[in-house]
Amino acid sequence: MNLPGIILVTGTDTGVGKTVTTAALAAVLHGTGRSVAIYKPCQSGAADGDSDESEIVRLAGNVTAETGVVLQEPLAPVAAAAVDGTSLPMVAAHAEKIRELAASHDHVLVEGAGGLLVELDSEGGTLAVLGSLLAAAFVLVSRPGLGTLNHTALTLEALEARDLRVIGVVLGSWPRFPDVVHHSNRQVLGTLRVPFLGALPEQASELSPADFRAGSAAWLNGLPA
Repeated sequence: MNLPGIILVTGTDTGVGKTVTTAALAAVLHGTGRSVAIYKPCQSGAADGDSDESEIVRLAGNVTAETGVVLQEPLAPVAAAAVDGTSLPMVAAHAEKIRELAASHDHVLVEGAGGLLVELDSEGGTLAVLGSLLAAAFVLVSRPGLGTLNHTALTLEALEARDLRVIGVVLGSWPRFPDVVHHSNRQVLGTLRVPFLGALPEQASELSPADFRAGSAAWLNGLPA
């Protein structure tokens, strides 16, 4: 599978399915015999039991997974760190850790927090800045519902303005009973200047890990061969 060594997974917003998409990507890559590491720069919401790292490992299987900093409140990283009274690592520190993981794995998947321009440190560092430091490629996760075309176009424009490579777009939660809006949006997303990589079914994370891994390649059937 012809994918770059470092892939950053971002979204048009929070709650669009970045974690389950990252898990599906990891499952597909691991299923082809690649060694995979997962890195989450900032995990917030730990007080509510949120752990994207644990969820990805549960769904994808035998992958390395690490988190840069764990924050208690379900807020954006800078706000959550302020509540916790803790400092955030600089984006450059995350880049160094990702390079270390890349040296010992075929692929490193980096899951962002919220959208592309959410600040990850106190100096304005974002996932976009991290991508520039690493010369990495992005997968963009979008919603299937109303409003997604604008949000997707804005995020792609922001990536293009920074000369950041985009592997393609994924719909992170395709409804079990899609309506005309969902079908129309999916059709339009399939005509964008970047590839449409596929759609994950709604509540895919509720499948057994075995069924999730078995289904991942079919859901992401637009990945480069």
